[in-house]
Amino acid sequence: MDRLKSHRDFVRVLKRRRKVTEKDIVVHFLVYDDSSCIDADGRHAAAAQAESTGKAMEAMAKEATSGSVSADAIRQKMSERRLGLAVSKNVGNAVARNHVKRRFRVLARVYEDRLPEHCDIVMRAKPSAARADFSSLDTQVGELFAAVSRKAAGQAQTQGRKSRANRDGINLQTSSRQGDRS
Repeated sequence: MDRLKSHRDFVRVLKRRRKVTEKDIVVHFLVYDDSSCIDADGRHAAAAQAESTGKAMEAMAKEATSGSVSADAIRQKMSERRLGLAVSKNVGNAVARNHVKRRFRVLARVYEDRLPEHCDIVMRAKPSAARADFSSLDTQVGELFAAVSRKAAGQAQTQGRKSRANRDGINLQTSSRQGDRS
């Protein structure tokens, strides 16, 4: 699992406001779908996506527009999961914060396979995480990563349903409760 390094990447994940929560941990996530990574041509969308995933992807997009990198190589790069850790001073002193970060990195590697293929994750520690035992954190991370996967699958189904409905000319807007109030 790669790391989220730039402030811009952290902010992008946090601004989406998609999160799952447990007792000691909050996981913010951003899932990229294939349609946002690669279009039929394979070059223009990759260049647009590169802006949102950092400098390494920018270099690949430049190579893609020149024709030296295949769309499959870009898709493979986008299939990586990236992890960011946010452990504030409320958690404890530097020793406690580093201890929590080490635990989070280990647990993220263990449960990485439960996450969707192309996603950015920010694990935020609550102050109680410093006092939590490892088995408790282990259980929480497993449940949180499974919840991220479920929510991402639900989001993909909803988007797929909307795109099919738009293609067929069907309006999927739900009725409001205004009719019930009369």
